[in-house]
Amino acid sequence: MDANPTLDQLQVFLTVADTGSFSAAARLLNRAQSVVSYTIGNLESQLGVSLFERTGTRQPKLTEEGRAMLTDARRIVGDLQVMRAKARSMRQGLEAELSIAISVLVPTPALLAVLRDFQTEFPSVSLRLEVGELGRLVDLVVSGRATIGIGGALPGQDDTLIFDRIGHNFLFPAAAADHPLAARKGTLTLQDVREETQIVVSDASDLTNGRDFNVLSFKTWRVSDMATKHQLIRGGLGWGGLPASIIHEDLAGGRIVHLDLPAYEQGSYNLHAIRRTDTPPGPAGTWLIRAFEERLSNCPVDVPTALLAESV
Repeated sequence: MDANPTLDQLQVFLTVADTGSFSAAARLLNRAQSVVSYTIGNLESQLGVSLFERTGTRQPKLTEEGRAMLTDARRIVGDLQVMRAKARSMRQGLEAELSIAISVLVPTPALLAVLRDFQTEFPSVSLRLEVGELGRLVDLVVSGRATIGIGGALPGQDDTLIFDRIGHNFLFPAAAADHPLAARKGTLTLQDVREETQIVVSDASDLTNGRDFNVLSFKTWRVSDMATKHQLIRGGLGWGGLPASIIHEDLAGGRIVHLDLPAYEQGSYNLHAIRRTDTPPGPAGTWLIRAFEERLSNCPVDVPTALLAESV
């Protein structure tokens, strides 16, 4: 007889694999450890393979067959979650409330324009808005505190999240017009910026804990948000990467200048609509994502355009 594993068996299998132990899985599932072990044993009997090595190790370790089955189990459980979520969305109809998390790299004019249209289109839908940076944005979506995230994608995310590219922004190194780096002519080297203070946005998330992105200077000042970083750089207190959409007026007015610094990884920064696989957006959420896509696809795509572009 062909194997016919149940959804419950697959979910228990995934929980043991993710937590690394039968006892931790039992606590998470609120079941006795013996029940978890029995469920895994039955699943192995049905499949005719051993999923975990239990001898010689204090914690169960996936066998080669177990690793192969893990991918299939995630896909099956994930597909069912999507099916359930779609059905729930159809039953519920229009959302009563929508919670969104917005990256600081999303241009403020685009955000205001989308929310203004949203208020007109969905006057009965309450909105909860949080602004985050890097990993915090993903944390908000993973935890369920935000239904939709609009921002960048971190490498190595698992298949419980969906990232749909909806636009971009352009990030490049900049400094105030009276900053020492701005006075230097020609291309800047890594040595030119090593001793200058770099303003860096810190991200309060375990996903990026201990990781720095594009930090070149030995001395850094760390701030909690992009708005503060912008003000400090415009005030001549340091240099750093800023989105073109935030500082186009400063560029046009000559208050901030673009630094020709090849060592800084500048370029188009992709922006995504982020959501959990098991939580598809309802009518209002779907509209919101499309509205952001229309706005964010018009952001600058290179430095020359960024220096001349109007606000999106």
